[in-house]
Amino acid sequence: MHRRHAFTLIELLVVIAIIAILIGLLLPAVQQVREAASRTKCLNNMKQIGLALHGFHDANGVYPASGWTTAGPGNPAGKYVGWRPLILPHLEQLGLMQLYNFNSNWWEGTNPTAAAVPVRVFLCPSVQGHMEVTSAIAKSPRPAMTFANPIAPTDYEAIMGVQQGSINPHLASPIYDANNRFAIMHRNSTVKMTDILDGASNTLMVVECGGRPLVYQGRTPITSASNDQGIGWVDSEGPFSLDGAMPDGSAEGCGASCSKGMNARNNNEPYSFHRRGANFLFGDGSVRFLTDSLRLETLAALSTRAAGEVTTEAY
Repeated sequence: MHRRHAFTLIELLVVIAIIAILIGLLLPAVQQVREAASRTKCLNNMKQIGLALHGFHDANGVYPASGWTTAGPGNPAGKYVGWRPLILPHLEQLGLMQLYNFNSNWWEGTNPTAAAVPVRVFLCPSVQGHMEVTSAIAKSPRPAMTFANPIAPTDYEAIMGVQQGSINPHLASPIYDANNRFAIMHRNSTVKMTDILDGASNTLMVVECGGRPLVYQGRTPITSASNDQGIGWVDSEGPFSLDGAMPDGSAEGCGASCSKGMNARNNNEPYSFHRRGANFLFGDGSVRFLTDSLRLETLAALSTRAAGEVTTEAY
């Protein structure tokens, strides 16, 4: 009689252990490849946004304001409108633009219906998820709102400049004041390319600020915190100025103690879900990945268009 050959229990356990080790080695590599692809897609989204902003400049002679509250280029009716609706035709979103009524504020008429339509170019694939926004507290002149359909989010925001009271304490001598603290796009601005005296390649327009309006502290979502800005791509109140955050994300805008420029807190600070940095769109249309070890002072210098800062840190 022939004896059948079979695996022993020990041999089987060894094979299982080897497979488990191989899977453990493979998963981080797969995750790294996936994140690299997401980061590249995010970068490409911002490049498209940059082209659209320049398209608006070509058509109107100025960049769009971060948010309008008065009449201006692209907003002849003088309504409350953000920068993203203004660039829809330059993003091949003519159908959505026709649904949006520029004769009404962003929260009126059919505009909440338009606001519920997701725009893929405004979404970074690295963001872990977005909360549904079906209501908003009053923010004068907008009343408290309940939306029939959740309004669609955005992970990119205009940087309006710096908060001089928060940034100056980090400097050997104060630089910023009410006149030179602004970036390219700010409230009711009409900035031309020639107004960017620090150079378009040295001045930020749009930064990542992912996951809003849910507040993230570090990588932890804080469900008990509230944020009434950045509630959707149509929101005109989402743009912010740089003021720095505590390294652990526990506070922002606290002067010398708030030394972290990005990725500490997404409550109106640059913030991404990428590892070790974030994508930033500059005035010349280029997009660069800046590491989160970049000093707050350097990031502040990049956030103004005409303050004449000189920085020796590479970025």
